[in-house]
This record gives sequence, C-alpha cells and structure tokens, in this order.
Amino acid sequence: MQPTDIGNPDYFHKVVDCQWACPAHTPVPEYIRLIAERRYTDAFMVNWESNVFPGILGRTCDRPCEPACRRGRVEKEPVAICRLKRVAADNKGDIRSYLPAIPREKNGKRIALVGAGPASLTVARDLLPLGYHCVLFDGDSKGGGMMRTQIPRFRLPEAVTNEEVDLILDMGVETHFGEFVGSLKTLLSHDWDAVFIGCGAPRGRDLDIPGRREAADHIHIGIDWLSSVSFGHIDKIGSRVVVLGGGNTAMDCCRSSRRLGGEEVTVVVRSGFDEMKASPWEKEDAMHEDIPILNWLVPKEFTHERGRLTGVLFEKVKAEYDVRGRRNLIPTGEPDTHIPCDDCLIAVGQENAFPWVERDIGIEFDRWDMPKVDPKTMQSTLPNIFFGGDAAFGPKNIIWAVAHGHDAAISIDKLCHGEDVNERPPPGVTLVSQKMGIHEWSYDNDISNDLRYKVPWRDTAVTLKDIKVEVELGFNEKQAYLEAERCLNCDVQTVFTGQLCIECDACVDICPMDCITFTENGSEGELRDRLMAPAFNREQDLYIGDSLKTGRIMVKDEDVCLHCGLCAERCPTGAWDMRKFLLDVTLAGPACRSR
Repeated sequence: MQPTDIGNPDYFHKVVDCQWACPAHTPVPEYIRLIAERRYTDAFMVNWESNVFPGILGRTCDRPCEPACRRGRVEKEPVAICRLKRVAADNKGDIRSYLPAIPREKNGKRIALVGAGPASLTVARDLLPLGYHCVLFDGDSKGGGMMRTQIPRFRLPEAVTNEEVDLILDMGVETHFGEFVGSLKTLLSHDWDAVFIGCGAPRGRDLDIPGRREAADHIHIGIDWLSSVSFGHIDKIGSRVVVLGGGNTAMDCCRSSRRLGGEEVTVVVRSGFDEMKASPWEKEDAMHEDIPILNWLVPKEFTHERGRLTGVLFEKVKAEYDVRGRRNLIPTGEPDTHIPCDDCLIAVGQENAFPWVERDIGIEFDRWDMPKVDPKTMQSTLPNIFFGGDAAFGPKNIIWAVAHGHDAAISIDKLCHGEDVNERPPPGVTLVSQKMGIHEWSYDNDISNDLRYKVPWRDTAVTLKDIKVEVELGFNEKQAYLEAERCLNCDVQTVFTGQLCIECDACVDICPMDCITFTENGSEGELRDRLMAPAFNREQDLYIGDSLKTGRIMVKDEDVCLHCGLCAERCPTGAWDMRKFLLDVTLAGPACRSR
C-alpha cells in the first residue's frame, strides 16, 4: 500500500464520520466543543453557516450523522448530536453582529425562487450577501414550506420556524406569498438570470381500493391533513383513527390525531417493524404515547355504511424474496383483519407534481416524470433552471434540501459570471497541532464513560391535551455539557511522521483499541487480516505511514481509533501528533470562481 496522502481534504474529512455523513457537512465536533465551553452563540453560527436552520434541525433533523458517530462503535448509543444543535439555538445570544452584510447596490442579477421551503431559503441566504436580487414565490401565506406545514407544532414550535425563516427573509428577499406559479413558461417571460425550483413533493399518494369514494369525507391524505391542521383549518378528528403508512409522516399523523380527539389511534403498515421508513425515534415517540403499530397488513377495502366510514379491512401478508433479493408480499392465508374507525389518514408516500412545468421549454423529464437534474450542480437540461430539495430527487428531508440549496447557489453564481458550473470549489481546510506542552493538549481529550443522556419530556397528560405544546424540553446546561463530553473529538487527528519514529512500539502498547501495527507492507486485503486487530470495515481507510528505518510501515485502522491521543502522549520522539482538522465547505461567492 502507498503512504496516505493526508493533504487530500477528503481523507480526514471521511474520518470525521459525523461531518462526512451530514449532507451539509456541518463541522459537528467543532460546535459540540463550543457548547461544552458554553459558547452557544458561536456554536449556533457554526451551524448557521452550513445547515442554515439550527433550531429547526435541532428538533426535526433525520440525523444521518448519528448512525455514523464514532461513539456508536464503542457502545450502543451515539452522541446526541441533533439535540445538542438545539442547545446552541435555544441558548444563543444576539447574533445580529454575526450576520453577513447585504450590499445596498445590487449586482444586477435577478433570481426567481419557486417555493419557500428550506432549499429555496438556503439559495437566498447564500446569494443575497453577494448582491443578487432574490424574488420568492409561494402559494402559502408564510415562508418555510414543509417545515411549517407538515411538521406538527408539538415537535417544532411556530416561534422557532418564524425566527429562522425570518432571519433569511429579513436579509432582503422580495416575497410573493399567496401566489402560486401556474406556468413556468409565463414565469420565464419575466427575464430572470436564473430560476430555482424548490417546491417540494406536494402531492400525497392515494389508495384506490373499494370504498375510497363512498367514504371520502372521512378519508384524508396525510400531508394535506397535516397542512390543514398546521393552518388551523382542522382542529378535531374522530375518536377512532387508523393511519396507513410507516414513514415519518404517518408518525406525525398518528401523534397529531391523539391530540385532536383520537382516543383509539392505530398505525397499520404493510412491512415489518424494522423495515418501516420512519426514523427509530419517531416510532419510539409514537409508542410512548400509547399508539400501537401493526405490521404485515395490506389494506383491501374501506368499509362504510350510508356514506360513513366504519373501518378498514386488511389482508395479512408475509415477505418472500426472489433470487435477486427483491421483496414480494405474499398472503399468509389467515382471515382478514377488520379495524373499526371513524377517520382514516393515508400516509403511504409523496409524489412530485409538475403540471405547471411545460414540456416544450427544454426541461427533460425521466420515465418517472421527474426532471433530469445533475446531482452535483442541481442544473436541469435547461441551463438557467435549477432544482433542489424534494422537487429534485423526490422526498428526503430538510438537511438534504439545505445541501441542494448550497450546491445550486454555487452553480447560479458561476452561471451568472459566465463560468462552467461543473467546476466545483475545493473546501477550506486547516490542520493545526493541538500540542501545548509535552503531554498537554488544547482540548479536553479525557474520554467520558457516560451513557447517552435522555432528553427530558413534558408529561403526556399535558402534551396530549394541546397540539401546540412542545413535547421535548431539550437539554439544560448541565445535561448539554455532560452529553457534549461524550464526543470523541474525531476531528482531532492522529498524524504520524515516519522520520521521527524509532519503532519503540510505545504507541502500540498503550493504544486501547489495538489499532496501530508496525509490519511489512502488502496488499490491502491481506494487510487488513494481519493487523493487531483485523480491520474489517473497508468503508474506513487504513492510515499508512512510511519512512521507517527498518523499511516497515505503520498501519492504523481509522475505523476503531478513539482519537484519545494516548499514542501522541506516550511517543518519546513526537512522531505522533494530535492536529485539529477543520473543513469548511466553500459557499457561493468569489472563492468559487476561477482566478
């Protein structure tokens, strides 16, 4: 194997597993250390630079960072990264002096933003400080998109949504709320330099089974029903409710139903419990509120009497897999199950709907009737039209929409400056030694043995009575500090200098994970098998150091390293050092353009 090139920004970025897994590449360990130091405003701004909505995401993010967390490799539970983000948002001070200045003189470029969700708002946040005139269109009366309309208030208080959406709108966005864009061709006639479409996936899937039309008054599409609840158009539901679907929308529907009069609320899913698309914590929250989840049931019919819904009839199924591993649902032959109900909420998925995008203007669509979008640039086949969020690749989550917005803003900025949008800017990277003395570091490297701290909840006797009462209370300062101390500082990297090594094996002896080996070189496959501890995770690289006097190499398995710094503390020659790696994704602006 060749020596590791630690000058490649992606090498140590990939070792910071939480940041690597985050679509917006938020520097997670950096802001967690700031929280431990009670520097909440600084921690908020680190988040705001990358993920734009710290308070919203600190409550609602799908948390791709947490399954990747290095802490989860040494014990069951990762660091509560998402809920620590909320701590920064809840405890921040006045941030006005930190916000970017907006030029009074504009640069003459006009950008249309269709949809006021997280993707479009991110584009505006990135382009407004550069002098762009951003014009936002949305059919709703307020900004926020699905963050406002589809996430219940008991998970995301409206005040939090208002604050973080208004931070961007107050930067100078020209808003046209209550104005649907009914024709892209008409919109393009108004001479825009670029158009960004971030209208989400606004249509919920329906179920065309017997009884659907006859009992339509009490059968509701989940995302539309949540929007009506959000805007106050619906404030009650029947006492017996069946929710169809196993995703996060279904979890929001069932929990909202409990607060609007549903005494017997049941979630019914066609898959197994473990295969449900809902996040594990969403399922746990629903069950905590005494909502049963029934699995392996496929709806066959809505039963009704004189136009009134009486229940849903289900067929029991099981999963069988063909030679290609594809799942098929096979009836078990057991008697059908009938679940009585007064109302039924259908939450079996969302679809994109683009009837307003004419097919003769140069935008190509695929066989699923989705626009063809470059996943790197977010550009469509019509060069000045960009897509992002759910409108680009189908329903995902807020953090993906933010990442799309950043990428699209870079592309729009380069397009408006006559540059190739495919040329993407490198990130900003620093790698700085943390050595303060022979055995001292500028960060706390003592590894906490605490298990993950639970976020306090309000009593269900209170929360189930009012749909606007937030369930989670968030960490207090002490809990936040203790949870932050569980972070293993995986951005403080072990850096090896072979010329200084005397091969005394002191680092090998003291390593608690047996992840350092001095050995003869070889191919990666056989080398992984003969290390001190075999390195089975090929997704994580081996760190190879050479220039040893014996001709051997140093191999460190990055997968299990705890970044404890014991190797550097023990090394008598300073061959090992602990260096803080910070990667800042370059946003739209001069740094993205050719020089």
